[in-house]
Amino acid sequence: MGQRFIHILNGPNLDLLGVREPHIYGRDTLADVEAACRAELDGSGVDLVFRQSNAEHELVEWLHDARIGAFGIVINPAAFSYAGYSVLDALKMCDCPIIEVHMSNIHRREEAWRAQSIMTQWVTGIISGMGIDGYVLAVRHLLQIDRRNAA
Repeated sequence: MGQRFIHILNGPNLDLLGVREPHIYGRDTLADVEAACRAELDGSGVDLVFRQSNAEHELVEWLHDARIGAFGIVINPAAFSYAGYSVLDALKMCDCPIIEVHMSNIHRREEAWRAQSIMTQWVTGIISGMGIDGYVLAVRHLLQIDRRNAA
């Protein structure tokens, strides 16, 4: 069996975690998210591709890279959640489990439009409102899916 990868893809403004609206997103940085996910994968035989972009076309290209053969995808589409139809179309081409993650509870946010992620219609599951722990839970869930499928 070849190398197995979980792709964790992050959308716009997530490069500013830790300084951007810490009352909503907390003080953890994207580097903290990556470290926590790598720790969760330690000893599993699964590696991590961890990326962030403010450009929609880059997220689409990375989904094309993960489209076939990825162990799983964890995506925080951020603002692309609401109008990133090219990201949604790229997700539809992926042949692995996909977990959508949002650090804040998008259903409790003041702006009603934040609760309307277009990605949710296609992903395997969604985790919202658990801060960076949501990423770790998504990685853990992907590992559990694999264990169940192997049994």
